[in-house]
Amino acid sequence: MAEQTAEAAAGEEARARRLQWRMLIGFVAGLTIGLIVHYGAPGAAWVETVTTYVTGPLGQIFLRLLFMLVIPLLVSALIVGVAEMGEMRALKSIGVRTLVYTVIVSTISVAISLALVNALQPGAGVDPAVARSLIAEGAEGAKAITARAGEAKTGMDAVVAIVPDNLFAAMSEADVLAVMFFALFFGIGLMLVQTRQTEALKTVVEGVFEVVMKLIGLVIQLAPIAVFCFMFNLAAQFGWDLIIRLSAFVGVVLLALALQMFVVFPLILRFFAGKSPVAFFRQIQEAFVMAFATASSNATLPTALRVAHDQLRLPDRVARFVLTIGATANQNGTAMFEGVTVLFLAQFFGIDLTLEQQLVVMLVCILGGIGTAGVPAGSLPVIALILASVGVPPEGIGLILGVDRFLDMCRTTLNVVGDLVAATVVSAGVKDKPAAAAPPPA
Repeated sequence: MAEQTAEAAAGEEARARRLQWRMLIGFVAGLTIGLIVHYGAPGAAWVETVTTYVTGPLGQIFLRLLFMLVIPLLVSALIVGVAEMGEMRALKSIGVRTLVYTVIVSTISVAISLALVNALQPGAGVDPAVARSLIAEGAEGAKAITARAGEAKTGMDAVVAIVPDNLFAAMSEADVLAVMFFALFFGIGLMLVQTRQTEALKTVVEGVFEVVMKLIGLVIQLAPIAVFCFMFNLAAQFGWDLIIRLSAFVGVVLLALALQMFVVFPLILRFFAGKSPVAFFRQIQEAFVMAFATASSNATLPTALRVAHDQLRLPDRVARFVLTIGATANQNGTAMFEGVTVLFLAQFFGIDLTLEQQLVVMLVCILGGIGTAGVPAGSLPVIALILASVGVPPEGIGLILGVDRFLDMCRTTLNVVGDLVAATVVSAGVKDKPAAAAPPPA
């Protein structure tokens, strides 16, 4: 049985690597051909024909498939995630401390990312007329999605609107906050009612999550084609300016992740856990490398649990609870990436998001960190939905698909390290016997 599991994991990893290479090839090919067209045949009529009837529709089909699946994904993931916190009643203070830590640190991480994007403006400087022309080409599907979002609410109306009066209307209008509120509220109810019927219902919701994850996996296989189409359209429009903007985007994401990793986490470890940051990073290097290599919090979970027991010597009951919940509910890196991406694309398309809209983005990113699947590219559907909800053209997501794999590896590393930091902090306030050190190898 263990051998079959190992073989399945190895096969999954091999397929992921092949997909990464195909996406990279699609990115480079689309960028190269687009640049050749931009400088070799500027204003040619056939270019508009290709983008209107070939590359544009193919990219839109990819986006529409994601939109079709994102609501079921978020709802099922949040309901199951909250329902499984039933252990909090047994763990009491551990659950409360974990929840408080997750909310506070996630808020700090998203605030850092949004502040950096606003300060550095990595997406600014593109001619708005050119950006609008890109939106107009083959973007009817995205326009329909954003149109259903309705007029943006402000002030107290925005607060009241978080609570949906009609779940299906909220879903049809892509009102992500309202949908998330329902999922969280329903998950709490499922956690509080422990009967055979609710266990069966929970199993059904878990089944929905697994089916949607499988379908998203199939859709992601189309990503190389979509990446080629998006990059061709964008490079043919913007030329070298596109490469400059992409490098600025990558730089801001890495800077935000570095600040959280090497400033915020060490301060938390020192002041709230009494732990040397240098010793901590030395002890967790195995999980660090595994997270970077797999780009999956879920795949790294067994390694993280072993590191927590053997190296950090944390109480097992604390480490198991915090790390298991954290693999889906404490994803600082994912939340930061989502925030940077949304604001970057808003700047790129010349869309000025108000402070209230940015606060909405911040809240959705924090909640999205709870509902995002801990697998490679798991944040992609969430980002697409956030873009539509704040009026940013969803097809702009094609800009970041080609560099997403490397950034996914970096943000997953931050996610896993953040989970281990959380387990260390929560363990510091628990009177429990620490895990015994691993016996020396024979």
